[in-house]
Amino acid sequence: MPYPRPTLSTLRDQVLQDINAARITGPNGTVLLALLQRAILRVLANATAGMSYEHYGYLDWIARQSVPFTATEEFLEAWANLKAVYRLQASATAGTATFPGTNGVPLVAGVPLTRSDGAAFITTSTASVAAGTLTVSIAATTPGTGGNFDAGTQFSIANPVDGIIGTSTASAQTTPGTDVETDDSLRTRMLAAYAAPPQGGDRQDYIEWALAIPGVTRAWIKPQGMGPGTVVLYVMMDEVEAAFGGFPQGSNGVAAHETRDTPATGDQLTVANAIFGPGKQPVTALVYACAPNRQAVDFAITGLGSANTAANQALIKAALAEMFLQFGNVGGTIDPESGATWTEIQPNAWYSALSAISSIPSFDVASPSGPITAVTGSLPVLGTVTFAS
Repeated sequence: MPYPRPTLSTLRDQVLQDINAARITGPNGTVLLALLQRAILRVLANATAGMSYEHYGYLDWIARQSVPFTATEEFLEAWANLKAVYRLQASATAGTATFPGTNGVPLVAGVPLTRSDGAAFITTSTASVAAGTLTVSIAATTPGTGGNFDAGTQFSIANPVDGIIGTSTASAQTTPGTDVETDDSLRTRMLAAYAAPPQGGDRQDYIEWALAIPGVTRAWIKPQGMGPGTVVLYVMMDEVEAAFGGFPQGSNGVAAHETRDTPATGDQLTVANAIFGPGKQPVTALVYACAPNRQAVDFAITGLGSANTAANQALIKAALAEMFLQFGNVGGTIDPESGATWTEIQPNAWYSALSAISSIPSFDVASPSGPITAVTGSLPVLGTVTFAS
């Protein structure tokens, strides 16, 4: 059973009781029966209790760091490193920006740029103006998702360059930035590695390899999805590609150095190259990195009565979106632990999600009326939601 850590008040009372129990005798032979409110011994009792409380706290902290289940920060990283699981570091956003200019005028790498909101970027390649425009590679100077931007975001050259107009006319993000991995995410991957040691390329290995790639939050596997000897790996990037519903942006395919089929592009190429790297896929496997197709599932919520308000509608949409995030799986893929295909999303999943909303006393779901079955290669996501009182 867990050790009950004493509170500060308990420790203070214990010290005071010990002082009173000592029957301290004064110079005139009087026995101390109680302490005055501002007595020196009471002050010492409070100080002693405070020090003891801190010691208990330190021992409690040591106990938490001594096992991988509760370790935090660098101690968690140390436990994870024993299983070759490493914290995902922040990465910088990369993309391109296009500026008008005079033909032949160059723009070198290392030129500071400023995004429309003031964020600092820098050019990462050298390019020259051709046909009146110059397209140059750019990257955020600070790693993290704060550098991510939408297509068309304006960038300005911090120091004017003769022959180049200082404000971009077009821009495109090619690689989203990612934040440093949280303790919770690292712990989840670490515990999975302890529970399922690498087997040289079994089903679980591919999932763990994918989840170790910055930006990847979910992954599914379909052995022999493109024929004998192939592995199809579906991934989602729920945070860095949140603007696209978490779906990777690029084309499906294999790694850049794989010669047996067409290389992927964009996010899928990042995944394929990481899996192709040393210590990952078996040499004979042909691995395809793919983005699932979007399978929108519409919902019709009825019987809300007076609870049919804009605030409750937003709560319902959020609950259903979270339900799909928790129970949604790509059709045709398999559970790496059991080897069986994933089960359908049952009606009790969305009824449980909606029942947890305390501001909705009653409701009914008119559609869908039965389990949600994922189409092969598709991931069910929330579509249009209609409401009725």
